[in-house]
Amino acid sequence: MPALPHEGLTKTLSMPGKSPVPALLAHAKRLHRRRWRQLVWLTGEPAECRAQALELWQGAYWLAPLWVAHQADNAPVEPWITPRKARTRLGTEHQLVIMDASGSAGFDPEALGALAGTLTAGGLLVLITPYPWGERPDPDYARFADHPWQWEQLTAHYLARLARLLDERTDIVTWHAPGWPQLPRLTARSAHLESVNDSACATADQAATVTQLMNLKRRRPLVITADRGRGKSAALGIACARLLESGMPIIIVTAPRLDAVESLFTRLEALCPEGARITPSRFQLANKSELCFLPPDVLTEQVAAQKLGGDGSYLMVDEAAAIPAFLLGQWLSAFPRIAFATTIDGYEGSGRGFALRFRSVLDRLTPQWKALTPNTPIRWAVGDPLEATVNQLLMLKAPLPAGQRFNGPLTSQVIIRGELAHNENALEAVFGLLVQSHYRTSPSDLRQLLDGPGTTLRLVGQTNAPQAVLVAREEGGFDASLAEQVALGKRRPQGHLMAQSLAAHMGSRAALTASWRRVVRIATHPERRREGLGRKLIDDDSREAARQGIALYGATFGAEASLLRFWLAQGFTPVRLGITRETATGEFAVMAAKALNAEGQAVLSTLKTTFAAALPGLLAFELPTLPAEVVSLLLQVLPRAPLTADERQAVNDVAYAHRDPVLARPALQALARETSVTQAALIAHQQLAAWAFQNRPLAVAHGDAVRALRQAIEQLTAHGMLFPHGVEE
Repeated sequence: MPALPHEGLTKTLSMPGKSPVPALLAHAKRLHRRRWRQLVWLTGEPAECRAQALELWQGAYWLAPLWVAHQADNAPVEPWITPRKARTRLGTEHQLVIMDASGSAGFDPEALGALAGTLTAGGLLVLITPYPWGERPDPDYARFADHPWQWEQLTAHYLARLARLLDERTDIVTWHAPGWPQLPRLTARSAHLESVNDSACATADQAATVTQLMNLKRRRPLVITADRGRGKSAALGIACARLLESGMPIIIVTAPRLDAVESLFTRLEALCPEGARITPSRFQLANKSELCFLPPDVLTEQVAAQKLGGDGSYLMVDEAAAIPAFLLGQWLSAFPRIAFATTIDGYEGSGRGFALRFRSVLDRLTPQWKALTPNTPIRWAVGDPLEATVNQLLMLKAPLPAGQRFNGPLTSQVIIRGELAHNENALEAVFGLLVQSHYRTSPSDLRQLLDGPGTTLRLVGQTNAPQAVLVAREEGGFDASLAEQVALGKRRPQGHLMAQSLAAHMGSRAALTASWRRVVRIATHPERRREGLGRKLIDDDSREAARQGIALYGATFGAEASLLRFWLAQGFTPVRLGITRETATGEFAVMAAKALNAEGQAVLSTLKTTFAAALPGLLAFELPTLPAEVVSLLLQVLPRAPLTADERQAVNDVAYAHRDPVLARPALQALARETSVTQAALIAHQQLAAWAFQNRPLAVAHGDAVRALRQAIEQLTAHGMLFPHGVEE
């Protein structure tokens, strides 16, 4: 039982009328009896607010109190952390958190989301803000104040929205320092106590989860998705303890960070006192059964080397939404018994986006997979005021808007962000659509949507029920001197992702002096896909950008075949290919662009030439694992030149004679580049492209890989894309 705030206060604090702290402590006791937590909004002059918060801190023996502030604000107590360190507290428990957003730090949405989940029953989260709040941006806006903007110049729609919502809520403590806090009336606590048959589990939901985990079936993975605080990690720990005690030799556990599974190890140590944590990442029983944590990259390396996986092996994946689907799919193939646990909403990454992205992988590889969704909270009780408050402030529960059909022609409209910030239903609908369509969405994304400089928001459909949304941002327009410094690697101004990347990595100064509009996000309602809504948004927005004199329209996305086909169909040309996998998606990034005027056309022409020259070398050395589907598509958009007579003869000799393909590689590369691919020969082209440019042999279950390659080449020539066997032009 956590230590409660109690009457052991100093004489000064106990005297009626001298301090509001005793009233707050009594209120915390009432919260504890209901197993609830609450937000305390402490607003006023910063120094006065900090003094009041310090009195509260010193007024009782709180369990692991924590003060969060910027280094420059001189936190008056220990322990304290900066907002950027909030995620390091995952897996810990606090009964009092004081988050000072009134000083040099400003308000960090990620910190609020992270720390709210660490607060235990009866706990208070004190948010200190200046008064008035929301009339201007705060220092945390510096994180997305793109060059040449200063954070003080940005709008503050997001903070104004937070202040308005807090002012409207009746389930928070509002405290205008130095006055007395307004304590909300608490409803009666529920007399219902959930019956749990498993003594190690706190709820019936958790017990059911443990049962499912202990009975994992071959090729039937379990996917556990739930809100925070539902005991997913602890359930993993309980199940692992029982599996190890039953004689399971080894269980592998992975997560984005070791501290994310600290509660798993805590449960393991409590249930297996005869065992020992021999290293921070290994737990071993007396019978030598062992649980081993491996980071995702190490796990992937060992799977690739065939050191892990195979019959009888178990893998538990926690916070799966924060791990690229690319890696999850590899593990899914390697481990016959596997469980994925992830948070549905919040700062770890959107579990809804995870489900959207990963479901197709599960359906393809393990169609009998099972979903489980625990609903009952463990650290706090149902109806917890803090959870409801944080969900609304950070918009963690934004639902997908209803799907609608149009009777007339498609039209799009630009949404004024200041108006959107005051229309909570419309904002929820727009953000809900963006969350559903992207792999990872964080609380900070909402702030950038409302206040990011040079941002355009366009949608198809009604404002309160958008069917497609496009978010774009202005880039480039640097002077020649600064562009030169960026290209030389001497400067890296904030923002301008695509323009700066093309200057720094492709050497294009002109890409940075030209003006761009870049698509940051585009989302279409699941029920309205393949109806042209995305094309409509891009067409209308690029036309408007052209009218404004913008030179280039760009996009950055993962190198996945369906995405690349979409952007190619919109008239975009690839101009850069990343050589390392993106952290969020596990995919290589593609940058694509189209010109909007003569200046843009000149820049794009140079970028295309540079990309075409670089691609063969990248595929051979840095990108040998790029999917063959993507390689095939990229080759088809390169500039073309007819095959020479010698190249045609070499291709013919490989396909219909016995010439070694390795010794005719240049001709076969030319064939892959110049072929006009039909649907009938699509697979053959992908096979040839991967072999010719990445040295990847054809995967054949039985028979000769070289013979299979000859057949692929023969199929390409037989479909009239070059010349039939024995025919010369």
